[in-house]
Amino acid sequence: QVQLVESGGGLVQPGGSLRLSCAASGSTFSSNTMGWYRQAPGKQRELVADITRDGSTRNADSVKGRFSISSDNAKNTVYLQMNSLKPEDTAIYYCNAEGTRYLSGSYWAPFGSWGPGTQVTVSS
Repeated sequence: QVQLVESGGGLVQPGGSLRLSCAASGSTFSSNTMGWYRQAPGKQRELVADITRDGSTRNADSVKGRFSISSDNAKNTVYLQMNSLKPEDTAIYYCNAEGTRYLSGSYWAPFGSWGPGTQVTVSS
């Protein structure tokens, strides 16, 4: 099992900044991609940004120029720096990781894990 724990959410005024962190832990594993998704009330969960192990990133059009994703592979941690926050960024932010985890012998199995989510509220 691979567990994800997010931190860094909270209440911020429009134009403010927050930094989210997500740490992965568990048995021997290797994450190929880690990312952030968000879900606002009444809306579907959507990709915010993700990053591969070699550093390639994707960002949703709605956050380009404002949010930045980074990772520390040695710590199995991914970060989301959110600047110039807007009320429409209000949502629960979920961390996601996909990769492979060690089973036994020479066997590895794919995994996909989600964190419990952290609330981000942008309001004056």
